[in-house]
Amino acid sequence: MNIWRSQSLTARVTFLFALIACAIVTTLGMYLYSSTRQALETRADYSLIGKVEHFRHLLHDLYNVKQMEDRPTLFETMLGSEQDVLMFAYPGQAPFVRVNPDNMIPPQMTPQSLDQPLTLAQLHAGERADGVRVRWVSAVADVGGDGTRVVITGAHVMTQESHILARYYWQVIAAAAVAVLLAALLGFLVLKRGFLPLTAMAGRAAEVSPTNIAIRLREEDAPQELRRLAASFNAMLDRLADGYEHLSQFSADLAHEIRTPIGALMGQTQVTLGQVRSAAEYQQVLESNLEELQRLSRIVENILFLAHADHAGLAVEKTPLVLADELHKIADYFEGVAEERGIRLEVDASGKVQASPVMWRRAVSNLVVNAVRYAAPGSTVRLSGRPQEKGIDVAVENQGDPIPAEQLERLFDRFYRGDQSRSEYTESNGLGLAIVRAIMLVHGGSAEVACSREGLIRFSLYFPEPG
Repeated sequence: MNIWRSQSLTARVTFLFALIACAIVTTLGMYLYSSTRQALETRADYSLIGKVEHFRHLLHDLYNVKQMEDRPTLFETMLGSEQDVLMFAYPGQAPFVRVNPDNMIPPQMTPQSLDQPLTLAQLHAGERADGVRVRWVSAVADVGGDGTRVVITGAHVMTQESHILARYYWQVIAAAAVAVLLAALLGFLVLKRGFLPLTAMAGRAAEVSPTNIAIRLREEDAPQELRRLAASFNAMLDRLADGYEHLSQFSADLAHEIRTPIGALMGQTQVTLGQVRSAAEYQQVLESNLEELQRLSRIVENILFLAHADHAGLAVEKTPLVLADELHKIADYFEGVAEERGIRLEVDASGKVQASPVMWRRAVSNLVVNAVRYAAPGSTVRLSGRPQEKGIDVAVENQGDPIPAEQLERLFDRFYRGDQSRSEYTESNGLGLAIVRAIMLVHGGSAEVACSREGLIRFSLYFPEPG
């Protein structure tokens, strides 16, 4: 099996094609051989019956049996084959004319009566000592008009037919062998030519690299059977290109986000070290550096969380949570921040949700932080939760500036910010909504956002029921 799998597809298909051709040609050759043998035997049988019927008519025209006994060689010359058998005898007696070169013993036969013509059904099959087939027949004939009856026994030894069939047998084998070889050769050439599009596709695919990822397979040049493969491969390359682009953008955004706190740390430290400072000044610098380090720590923590979520490395232990209680706790926590901007928090929820308590609070809190940050002053942020078909829908709504459709599609991307302004309430720069989507993915749910023309922004989290 390993040797078979190690062979090329061309070699395997060629071998299978040769086997099929061998089976078909051999079967056809055997059928033709059998048909030819049957035709030769039938022809010989009719010839034997014709000769015996001819002798029956000939004897009927004779005057007496003595004319037969005086000219036995006449009957030998009429047999047509030196090994054929022809015997004339009175019923129940030994033959008085015996032409039997091989001294073969006739089988037990009932002679056909005068009033019945000979048919193939009256023939008896036998074999000579060397295995050659022999066909026997026996019939009653009258001699002249005196009522004398004679039994004619004839046999045909199929020596010539056996030689013909033997030569034909080997001709069939030789023809089958040549046909199989030609079929295998032609099949190999056809396959080599037929696989040229695959070779071209492989060469095209070999050109794909991180620096040349825009290359695609030519679907229009591929045969119909390979177009689906080419389309699937191109779709895979599109996904890889998108992922590679997102990864490149993520790396650039990450470098940009880290550069800011690192630059602040280095600048403040260099300025502080430029001259001798008092203890109070050193303490102030250290406190400022600590804030930047905490910011870096949050970025690293969030990135690690997203990395684990992307690789399904998080084990989610779900517990039943009362929606109303949980949403009220989150609203109470952010009530002070909301009041500073004149924003009121409302909760309208019922039912329970199966989720990880820590991840649940983190996802909803990120949405509330985002809503409070961008909500219009004096507006209301609504937190709601309702049982839906086969799940729970949790929503956070706020009134703000309308968001264009192209920005809505990217709000859950990492480091994406539709508004470049900063806010002290955000959990991390541009990662809050990305974390929300990651949490929903590990819960098997989904996160969506919609915005009306009037600026009503609604973030929805769908938690499916446990399967």
